[in-house]
Amino acid sequence: MIEPLFLDTDCLSTFLVVGYENLILQLYAGRIGIPQQVYGELRKVPFMKNRIDALLKANKVMLYQIAVGTDPGALYLKMTTSPDKGYKIIGGGEAAAIVLARQYNGILGSNNMRDILPYIRLFNLKHRTSADIMVEALEQHLISEGQGNVIWRDMLQRSRKLPTDTFTEFLASRK
Repeated sequence: MIEPLFLDTDCLSTFLVVGYENLILQLYAGRIGIPQQVYGELRKVPFMKNRIDALLKANKVMLYQIAVGTDPGALYLKMTTSPDKGYKIIGGGEAAAIVLARQYNGILGSNNMRDILPYIRLFNLKHRTSADIMVEALEQHLISEGQGNVIWRDMLQRSRKLPTDTFTEFLASRK
């Protein structure tokens, strides 16, 4: 089964900000979902809005909405306003991506492990971070380790949070 990938704002913007969204497009062609909430957050930054609009127009990504009055809508509201004891209130983009990944048996693309890990465990979701996607790109020969280090450096220079200082260090930490 080919699972859709639902990206939250942080994960997607990590690639958009450095102009390497093509890595996600190549790895997950035809199955990338962007929640309406994520689109709303990204459209506040003109160059990101332009990139997302171009991807939507070219049918490279699909825009998803969560309907009010449905079980997914109720779960979204609960996660963003009044979660169960032991769970944090999370942002709209993260919550929407989680709800959609759960609804469609997809993969969650998110970097904010501190806030979302309890939900990943609760719903037994498959998950990818920006760093994981970079490793997949390396494994699929879309980038070399050296190219990965350049992209990683550019992401860090644009205030993206990554788990190590270099891509090489991240690869070494996985062994």
